[in-house]
Amino acid sequence: MVQKSPAAADLEVDVVRDRPAVAAEAKRVRARGRGGQAVLKYFGLQEAVPLTALVGLVLVIGLSHPRFFANAAVVANVRAASFVAIIAFGMVFLLAMGEIDLSVGGTYGITLFVCAKLGAHMDMYLAACIAIALGAVLGLANGLLVLLFRAPIIIVTLGTYSLYAGLVSVISGGNTVGQGLPLTSSFFTRLGGNWLGLPVSGWIALLLCGILTVVLTRSRPGAMVRAIGSNRSAAAFTGIPAGRLRVYMLMLTGALAGLSGVLTLAYAEGADPSVGTGFELQVIAAAIIGGTAITGGSGSVPGGLIGALIVATINSGLVFFNVNPLWQNVVTGVVILLAVGTATLVSHGRAERLLRAND
Repeated sequence: MVQKSPAAADLEVDVVRDRPAVAAEAKRVRARGRGGQAVLKYFGLQEAVPLTALVGLVLVIGLSHPRFFANAAVVANVRAASFVAIIAFGMVFLLAMGEIDLSVGGTYGITLFVCAKLGAHMDMYLAACIAIALGAVLGLANGLLVLLFRAPIIIVTLGTYSLYAGLVSVISGGNTVGQGLPLTSSFFTRLGGNWLGLPVSGWIALLLCGILTVVLTRSRPGAMVRAIGSNRSAAAFTGIPAGRLRVYMLMLTGALAGLSGVLTLAYAEGADPSVGTGFELQVIAAAIIGGTAITGGSGSVPGGLIGALIVATINSGLVFFNVNPLWQNVVTGVVILLAVGTATLVSHGRAERLLRAND
Protein backbone atom coordinates (compact mmCIF):
# COMPACT_ATOMS: atom_id res chain seq x y z
CA MET A 1 0.00 0.00 0.00
CA VAL A 2 1.41 3.42 -0.99
CA GLN A 3 1.61 5.83 1.92
CA LYS A 4 0.65 9.48 1.73
CA SER A 5 3.47 11.95 1.62
CA PRO A 6 3.86 14.14 4.75
CA ALA A 7 3.20 17.29 2.71
CA ALA A 8 -0.05 15.92 1.30
CA ALA A 9 -1.15 14.60 4.68
CA ASP A 10 -0.66 17.99 6.33
CA LEU A 11 -2.61 19.69 3.56
CA GLU A 12 -5.47 17.17 3.78
CA VAL A 13 -5.90 17.68 7.54
CA ASP A 14 -6.68 21.36 7.04
CA VAL A 15 -8.74 21.26 3.87
CA VAL A 16 -11.45 18.80 4.92
CA ARG A 17 -13.20 21.49 6.93
CA ASP A 18 -15.98 22.59 4.55
CA ARG A 19 -13.64 23.65 1.77
CA PRO A 20 -14.54 21.54 -1.30
CA ALA A 21 -12.32 23.45 -3.73
CA VAL A 22 -9.36 23.30 -1.39
CA ALA A 23 -9.96 19.60 -0.78
CA ALA A 24 -9.83 18.99 -4.53
CA GLU A 25 -6.54 20.88 -4.75
CA ALA A 26 -5.07 18.88 -1.88
CA LYS A 27 -6.17 15.68 -3.60
CA ARG A 28 -4.15 16.63 -6.64
CA VAL A 29 -1.11 17.39 -4.44
CA ARG A 30 -1.54 14.02 -2.71
CA ALA A 31 -1.63 12.24 -6.07
CA ARG A 32 1.59 13.97 -7.08
CA GLY A 33 3.18 12.91 -3.78
CA ARG A 34 2.18 9.29 -4.39
CA GLY A 35 3.68 9.41 -7.85
CA GLY A 36 6.92 10.85 -6.45
CA GLN A 37 7.15 8.09 -3.86
CA ALA A 38 6.61 5.47 -6.56
CA VAL A 39 9.40 7.00 -8.60
CA LEU A 40 11.82 6.97 -5.67
CA LYS A 41 10.86 3.38 -4.82
CA TYR A 42 11.44 2.24 -8.38
CA PHE A 43 14.58 4.15 -9.24
CA GLY A 44 16.37 4.29 -5.86
CA LEU A 45 17.59 7.05 -3.57
CA GLN A 46 17.52 10.69 -4.59
CA GLU A 47 21.20 11.00 -3.73
CA ALA A 48 22.31 8.03 -5.86
CA VAL A 49 23.24 10.05 -8.96
CA PRO A 50 25.38 12.71 -7.21
CA LEU A 51 26.99 10.04 -5.02
CA THR A 52 27.93 8.08 -8.12
CA ALA A 53 29.32 11.25 -9.69
CA LEU A 54 31.39 11.92 -6.55
CA VAL A 55 32.87 8.43 -6.58
CA GLY A 56 33.68 8.79 -10.27
CA LEU A 57 35.41 12.14 -9.74
CA VAL A 58 37.45 10.83 -6.84
CA LEU A 59 38.60 7.82 -8.86
CA VAL A 60 39.50 9.86 -11.94
CA ILE A 61 41.53 12.40 -9.97
CA GLY A 62 43.02 9.88 -7.55
CA LEU A 63 44.14 7.41 -10.20
CA SER A 64 45.75 10.22 -12.19
CA HIS A 65 47.34 11.83 -9.12
CA PRO A 66 47.79 9.36 -6.23
CA ARG A 67 48.67 12.25 -3.89
CA PHE A 68 44.96 13.07 -3.97
CA PHE A 69 44.43 10.08 -1.65
CA ALA A 70 47.01 11.32 0.85
CA ASN A 71 45.64 12.02 4.33
CA ALA A 72 46.44 15.74 4.15
CA ALA A 73 44.58 16.11 0.86
CA VAL A 74 41.55 14.19 2.12
CA VAL A 75 41.35 16.29 5.29
CA ALA A 76 41.68 19.51 3.29
CA ASN A 77 38.86 18.47 0.93
CA VAL A 78 36.55 17.46 3.76
CA ARG A 79 37.22 20.73 5.57
CA ALA A 80 36.54 22.85 2.48
CA ALA A 81 33.37 20.86 1.76
CA SER A 82 32.10 21.24 5.34
CA PHE A 83 32.21 25.05 5.18
CA VAL A 84 30.08 24.96 2.01
CA ALA A 85 27.79 22.14 3.14
CA ILE A 86 26.74 23.80 6.40
CA ILE A 87 25.27 26.74 4.46
CA ALA A 88 23.99 24.48 1.68
CA PHE A 89 21.73 22.73 4.21
CA GLY A 90 19.82 25.99 4.68
CA MET A 91 19.78 26.55 0.91
CA VAL A 92 18.15 23.13 0.50
CA PHE A 93 15.20 24.28 2.64
CA LEU A 94 14.86 27.46 0.59
CA LEU A 95 15.08 25.62 -2.73
CA ALA A 96 12.45 23.18 -1.48
CA MET A 97 10.20 26.25 -1.14
CA GLY A 98 11.16 27.41 -4.63
CA GLU A 99 13.40 30.22 -3.33
CA ILE A 100 17.12 31.13 -3.46
CA ASP A 101 19.18 33.30 -1.09
CA LEU A 102 21.98 35.13 -2.90
CA SER A 103 23.25 36.96 0.18
CA VAL A 104 24.85 34.00 1.99
CA GLY A 105 28.36 34.91 0.82
CA GLY A 106 28.05 38.36 2.36
CA THR A 107 26.57 36.97 5.58
CA TYR A 108 29.41 34.46 5.78
CA GLY A 109 32.01 37.24 5.40
CA ILE A 110 30.38 39.63 7.87
CA THR A 111 30.04 37.03 10.62
CA LEU A 112 33.64 35.89 10.16
CA PHE A 113 34.98 39.43 10.49
CA VAL A 114 32.71 40.34 13.40
CA CYS A 115 33.79 37.20 15.26
CA ALA A 116 37.45 38.07 14.65
CA LYS A 117 37.01 41.70 15.73
CA LEU A 118 35.12 40.78 18.90
CA GLY A 119 37.43 37.87 19.68
CA ALA A 120 40.35 40.24 20.12
CA HIS A 121 38.53 41.83 23.09
CA MET A 122 36.39 39.09 24.62
CA ASP A 123 36.05 35.33 25.04
CA MET A 124 36.19 33.64 21.62
CA TYR A 125 33.20 31.39 22.27
CA LEU A 126 31.07 34.39 23.25
CA ALA A 127 32.24 36.20 20.13
CA ALA A 128 31.30 33.14 18.06
CA CYS A 129 27.80 33.02 19.57
CA ILE A 130 27.30 36.71 18.81
CA ALA A 131 28.49 36.18 15.22
CA ILE A 132 26.09 33.26 14.66
CA ALA A 133 23.24 35.30 16.15
CA LEU A 134 24.19 38.14 13.82
CA GLY A 135 23.87 35.75 10.90
CA ALA A 136 20.33 34.93 12.01
CA VAL A 137 19.56 38.65 12.33
CA LEU A 138 20.81 39.29 8.78
CA GLY A 139 18.54 36.46 7.63
CA LEU A 140 15.69 38.07 9.56
CA ALA A 141 16.39 41.36 7.79
CA ASN A 142 16.13 39.55 4.46
CA GLY A 143 12.82 38.03 5.53
CA LEU A 144 11.32 41.30 6.70
CA LEU A 145 12.30 42.97 3.43
CA VAL A 146 10.66 40.12 1.53
CA LEU A 147 7.44 40.68 3.47
CA LEU A 148 7.64 44.46 3.11
CA PHE A 149 8.24 44.48 -0.64
CA ARG A 150 6.20 41.33 -1.32
CA ALA A 151 8.99 40.25 -3.64
CA PRO A 152 10.68 36.89 -4.26
CA ILE A 153 13.64 36.15 -2.01
CA ILE A 154 16.04 36.05 -4.95
CA ILE A 155 15.19 39.67 -5.84
CA VAL A 156 15.58 40.99 -2.29
CA THR A 157 18.79 39.10 -1.60
CA LEU A 158 20.24 40.31 -4.89
CA GLY A 159 20.26 43.72 -3.20
CA THR A 160 21.37 42.57 0.24
CA TYR A 161 24.14 40.57 -1.44
CA SER A 162 25.83 43.83 -2.43
CA LEU A 163 24.90 45.46 0.89
CA TYR A 164 26.42 42.71 3.03
CA ALA A 165 29.49 42.37 0.83
CA GLY A 166 30.00 46.13 1.14
CA LEU A 167 29.71 45.89 4.92
CA VAL A 168 32.56 43.38 4.93
CA SER A 169 34.77 46.01 3.30
CA VAL A 170 33.60 48.64 5.78
CA ILE A 171 34.19 46.40 8.81
CA SER A 172 37.60 45.29 7.58
CA GLY A 173 38.68 48.73 6.42
CA GLY A 174 40.33 46.95 3.50
CA ASN A 175 42.72 45.16 5.85
CA THR A 176 43.13 41.54 6.83
CA VAL A 177 41.82 40.50 10.22
CA GLY A 178 43.36 38.21 12.80
CA GLN A 179 45.77 40.36 14.76
CA GLY A 180 45.34 40.15 18.52
CA LEU A 181 43.37 36.90 18.49
CA PRO A 182 44.07 34.43 21.34
CA LEU A 183 45.36 31.67 19.09
CA THR A 184 46.10 29.43 22.08
CA SER A 185 42.39 29.32 22.92
CA SER A 186 40.64 25.96 22.53
CA PHE A 187 38.40 27.72 20.04
CA PHE A 188 41.28 27.53 17.55
CA THR A 189 43.05 24.40 18.74
CA ARG A 190 39.87 22.29 18.95
CA LEU A 191 37.29 23.74 16.56
CA GLY A 192 39.97 24.43 13.99
CA GLY A 193 41.65 21.07 14.42
CA ASN A 194 40.88 17.42 13.72
CA TRP A 195 39.11 14.69 15.67
CA LEU A 196 39.34 10.98 14.82
CA GLY A 197 41.17 11.80 11.61
CA LEU A 198 38.64 14.29 10.23
CA PRO A 199 38.20 18.06 10.72
CA VAL A 200 35.90 19.07 13.57
CA SER A 201 33.96 21.17 11.05
CA GLY A 202 33.31 17.97 9.10
CA TRP A 203 31.83 16.25 12.16
CA ILE A 204 29.65 19.30 12.82
CA ALA A 205 28.44 19.18 9.21
CA LEU A 206 27.55 15.49 9.61
CA LEU A 207 25.64 16.18 12.84
CA LEU A 208 23.70 19.03 11.24
CA CYS A 209 23.02 16.86 8.21
CA GLY A 210 21.33 14.25 10.38
CA ILE A 211 19.29 16.75 12.39
CA LEU A 212 18.11 18.80 9.42
CA THR A 213 17.28 15.69 7.39
CA VAL A 214 14.84 14.69 10.12
CA VAL A 215 13.41 18.22 10.22
CA LEU A 216 12.86 18.36 6.45
CA THR A 217 11.48 14.86 5.98
CA ARG A 218 9.84 13.93 9.29
CA SER A 219 8.55 17.12 10.91
CA ARG A 220 5.49 19.28 10.29
CA PRO A 221 7.57 22.41 9.47
CA GLY A 222 9.50 20.38 6.90
CA ALA A 223 6.24 19.10 5.39
CA MET A 224 4.93 22.67 5.17
CA VAL A 225 8.13 23.81 3.47
CA ARG A 226 7.76 21.10 0.83
CA ALA A 227 4.04 21.79 0.48
CA ILE A 228 4.73 25.44 -0.32
CA GLY A 229 7.24 24.43 -2.97
CA SER A 230 4.88 21.82 -4.44
CA ASN A 231 1.83 24.05 -4.75
CA ARG A 232 1.93 27.51 -3.22
CA SER A 233 -1.76 28.18 -3.94
CA ALA A 234 -2.94 25.02 -2.20
CA ALA A 235 -0.64 25.75 0.73
CA ALA A 236 -2.11 29.25 1.06
CA PHE A 237 -5.68 27.90 0.93
CA THR A 238 -4.97 25.50 3.79
CA GLY A 239 -3.62 28.25 6.03
CA ILE A 240 0.08 27.39 5.88
CA PRO A 241 1.93 30.60 6.90
CA ALA A 242 4.16 30.84 3.83
CA GLY A 243 5.42 34.32 4.65
CA ARG A 244 6.40 33.40 8.19
CA LEU A 245 8.09 30.20 7.03
CA ARG A 246 10.16 32.12 4.47
CA VAL A 247 11.40 34.36 7.28
CA TYR A 248 12.27 31.35 9.45
CA MET A 249 14.13 29.62 6.62
CA LEU A 250 16.10 32.79 5.86
CA MET A 251 17.02 33.06 9.53
CA LEU A 252 18.11 29.42 9.53
CA THR A 253 20.26 29.96 6.45
CA GLY A 254 21.76 33.12 7.95
CA ALA A 255 22.61 31.35 11.21
CA LEU A 256 24.21 28.48 9.29
CA ALA A 257 26.24 30.99 7.27
CA GLY A 258 27.37 32.50 10.57
CA LEU A 259 28.35 29.09 11.92
CA SER A 260 30.33 28.37 8.76
CA GLY A 261 32.10 31.73 9.07
CA VAL A 262 32.97 31.04 12.71
CA LEU A 263 34.38 27.59 11.88
CA THR A 264 36.37 29.07 9.00
CA LEU A 265 37.93 31.59 11.39
CA ALA A 266 38.73 28.80 13.87
CA TYR A 267 40.79 27.07 11.18
CA ALA A 268 42.22 29.99 9.17
CA GLU A 269 42.89 32.23 12.22
CA GLY A 270 42.14 35.27 10.08
CA ALA A 271 40.85 36.40 6.70
CA ASP A 272 41.15 39.08 4.02
CA PRO A 273 38.38 41.47 2.86
CA SER A 274 37.52 39.29 -0.15
CA VAL A 275 36.30 36.44 2.05
CA GLY A 276 32.86 35.26 0.99
CA THR A 277 33.11 36.66 -2.53
CA GLY A 278 31.54 34.12 -4.87
CA PHE A 279 30.83 31.77 -1.97
CA GLU A 280 27.11 31.82 -2.70
CA LEU A 281 27.78 30.18 -6.07
CA GLN A 282 29.44 27.20 -4.40
CA VAL A 283 26.60 26.90 -1.87
CA ILE A 284 23.87 27.00 -4.52
CA ALA A 285 25.87 24.58 -6.66
CA ALA A 286 26.21 22.12 -3.77
CA ALA A 287 22.46 22.12 -3.11
CA ILE A 288 21.49 21.74 -6.77
CA ILE A 289 24.17 19.18 -7.63
CA GLY A 290 23.03 17.20 -4.59
CA GLY A 291 19.63 16.66 -6.15
CA THR A 292 17.44 19.44 -4.74
CA ALA A 293 15.07 20.64 -7.46
CA ILE A 294 15.12 24.37 -8.20
CA THR A 295 11.40 24.16 -8.93
CA GLY A 296 10.64 23.36 -5.27
CA GLY A 297 8.62 20.66 -3.59
CA SER A 298 11.50 18.42 -2.56
CA GLY A 299 14.99 18.63 -1.17
CA SER A 300 17.87 16.51 0.04
CA VAL A 301 20.02 17.59 2.96
CA PRO A 302 22.42 14.63 2.51
CA GLY A 303 22.51 15.58 -1.16
CA GLY A 304 23.71 19.03 -0.13
CA LEU A 305 26.61 17.40 1.70
CA ILE A 306 27.43 15.23 -1.30
CA GLY A 307 27.19 18.26 -3.57
CA ALA A 308 29.60 20.18 -1.36
CA LEU A 309 32.05 17.28 -1.55
CA ILE A 310 31.72 17.32 -5.34
CA VAL A 311 32.44 21.07 -5.46
CA ALA A 312 35.46 20.65 -3.17
CA THR A 313 36.70 17.69 -5.22
CA ILE A 314 36.42 19.68 -8.45
CA ASN A 315 38.32 22.62 -6.95
CA SER A 316 41.00 20.27 -5.66
CA GLY A 317 41.15 18.51 -9.01
CA LEU A 318 41.82 21.81 -10.76
CA VAL A 319 44.87 22.23 -8.55
CA PHE A 320 46.17 18.70 -9.18
CA PHE A 321 45.73 19.11 -12.94
CA ASN A 322 47.44 22.54 -12.82
CA VAL A 323 44.38 24.39 -14.13
CA ASN A 324 44.37 28.17 -13.64
CA PRO A 325 42.29 29.00 -10.50
CA LEU A 326 40.51 31.69 -12.53
CA TRP A 327 38.63 28.84 -14.23
CA GLN A 328 37.09 27.69 -10.93
CA ASN A 329 33.79 29.56 -11.36
CA VAL A 330 33.63 28.55 -15.01
CA VAL A 331 33.92 24.88 -14.14
CA THR A 332 31.42 25.24 -11.29
CA GLY A 333 28.94 26.90 -13.64
CA VAL A 334 29.31 24.10 -16.17
CA VAL A 335 28.73 21.51 -13.44
CA ILE A 336 25.54 23.32 -12.33
CA LEU A 337 24.25 23.33 -15.91
CA LEU A 338 25.01 19.63 -16.26
CA ALA A 339 23.32 18.86 -12.94
CA VAL A 340 20.18 20.85 -13.78
CA GLY A 341 20.02 19.47 -17.31
CA THR A 342 20.53 15.87 -16.16
CA ALA A 343 17.94 16.21 -13.39
CA THR A 344 15.40 17.65 -15.85
CA LEU A 345 15.97 14.91 -18.42
CA VAL A 346 15.83 12.17 -15.79
CA SER A 347 12.64 13.67 -14.34
CA HIS A 348 10.95 13.71 -17.74
CA GLY A 349 12.13 10.17 -18.44
CA ARG A 350 10.78 8.92 -15.12
CA ALA A 351 7.43 10.63 -15.68
CA GLU A 352 7.09 9.03 -19.11
CA ARG A 353 7.93 5.59 -17.75
CA LEU A 354 5.40 5.97 -14.96
CA LEU A 355 2.72 7.01 -17.45
CA ARG A 356 3.46 3.97 -19.61
CA ALA A 357 3.42 1.73 -16.53
CA ASN A 358 -0.01 3.05 -15.49
CA ASP A 359 -1.51 2.53 -18.96
